[in-house]
Amino acid sequence: MEVKSAVFKMSAAGLKECPKAIFPEYAFIGRSNVGKSSLINMLCKKKELARTSSTPGKTVSMNYFMVNDNWFIVDLPGYGFAKRSKEQRHAWSNALSNYLQKREVLACVFVLVDSRIEPQLNDLSFINFLGQHAIPFCIVFTKLDKLKPEAAEKNIALFCETLLLDWEQLPDMIRTSSLDQTGKKELLNYIGRINDQFWKARKEAGITGKIKQANQLQPDTSNSDD
Repeated sequence: MEVKSAVFKMSAAGLKECPKAIFPEYAFIGRSNVGKSSLINMLCKKKELARTSSTPGKTVSMNYFMVNDNWFIVDLPGYGFAKRSKEQRHAWSNALSNYLQKREVLACVFVLVDSRIEPQLNDLSFINFLGQHAIPFCIVFTKLDKLKPEAAEKNIALFCETLLLDWEQLPDMIRTSSLDQTGKKELLNYIGRINDQFWKARKEAGITGKIKQANQLQPDTSNSDD
């Protein structure tokens, strides 16, 4: 799949503020400073589409980017050592849980994992949460250009070994580098296959959707944060 257009559309603080549930959504999330913005910019061929920052945890809302006029990238706030109050962390945890479990057009969550470091508890816990709630996801290892290939593969192997302590089978995984575009084709093709399945399933279910109306991007008032 080729990205022909990508534009920022809106931000949402929670499920109630998300756009009408028409297009498939691909959420990107990971520890702070994992390279999420750089990866999104690389995929979309726009250097400043998603803002990068030296300050971890800058993203504090769900940012929607429309790609090719028929699917969304949803840039979710990072987790880890972001400088937020306990109240802010609790509020976002609830909002994130609601989005992940109730958003009907969420097609896949891409969990970004830094290939430079050993397995982190917050990455593993989040992946286990997705598995427990049957939320479709794919692990994306980032920053492969930042260390020697053998070192990266050693860290990835250790991550897989750790996952297998709780998982019978490893989830899908893609290796990436925003610098040399490693994994770009694989990631976009992965999204393309899910898009095909998404639209086929909606057609078979008789859900045609009025695509033109989606450009208005009104909040989906049918959602609830309760």
